[in-house]
Amino acid sequence: MSAPITTATGAVSTGPRTSILIAPRPQETDPDRFFRSRKRTAAILGLGTPIVLLLAWQVAGMTNAVDVRFFPPPSAIFAEAIKMIESGRLFGDLWATVRSILFGYALGLVTGIATGTLLGLSRWARAALEPMLSAIYTIPKLAILPLLLLIFGLGELPKILLIALGVFFVIWVSVLEALDDIQPAYVEAAHIFNIRGWARFRHVLIPAILPQLFTGIRIALGTSVLIAVGTEFVNGDEGIGFRIWHSWSLFQAGQMYVGIVAVALMGFLLTALVKFLGSKLVPWAPRESRRASGN
Repeated sequence: MSAPITTATGAVSTGPRTSILIAPRPQETDPDRFFRSRKRTAAILGLGTPIVLLLAWQVAGMTNAVDVRFFPPPSAIFAEAIKMIESGRLFGDLWATVRSILFGYALGLVTGIATGTLLGLSRWARAALEPMLSAIYTIPKLAILPLLLLIFGLGELPKILLIALGVFFVIWVSVLEALDDIQPAYVEAAHIFNIRGWARFRHVLIPAILPQLFTGIRIALGTSVLIAVGTEFVNGDEGIGFRIWHSWSLFQAGQMYVGIVAVALMGFLLTALVKFLGSKLVPWAPRESRRASGN
């Protein structure tokens, strides 16, 4: 005779046949409440963590636990930011950096998509160009800045071209990989329904590559901000990068921190904008589907 068996869920079996009861999870009993609670917790953590860190920094500065010459308290940095806003210096620097990013990013995005598409659809173009582009891709883009300064001189053009180069390499790789990863079923279905030419490109290839392309766009956006700020360290007399470097050279820690925070906020807002556009334009992306379902 079989001994009684108690399962992990509390079910008791006295015979050879065992019953297993699976208790429903919270997301199954009340999914709306569960996902609202999870989003609320994520929002509290996202806002609360930096607030706690800033409060700790403020207390450390007020009690002289840290050297305020190098780590001025957040209240002093905020007061410095107000001064820079009132004088128009902060917005002038921000606009100089954002303007270069917009021009350079647009140029790199267009050429990157065109090159990635060409290499993905033409085996001869891929054989001719991919090894060379892959070799150039590994070169740090800031290392090319002296060459651009030598050719084009000082000014905004070398910065825009360098940003475009950084964006170009990320985008063409993303497009090429996306074309390589297209599900064969999509291509076969297009062939069966005799979808060719522009219709095949529009209704099959573009929807298939857009999820990976938007991932590349986000990565390229961060790259463009890094290149813009790095270029302004050594070239030009305006921009957030220039302000950070200039403040460091004059030992103005307050302005330096304002510049660093401005770069962080700029990158955050630009990334949030791209994520928002991606959620609206590519709702069929796997991550967007999971986000829509709350998983």
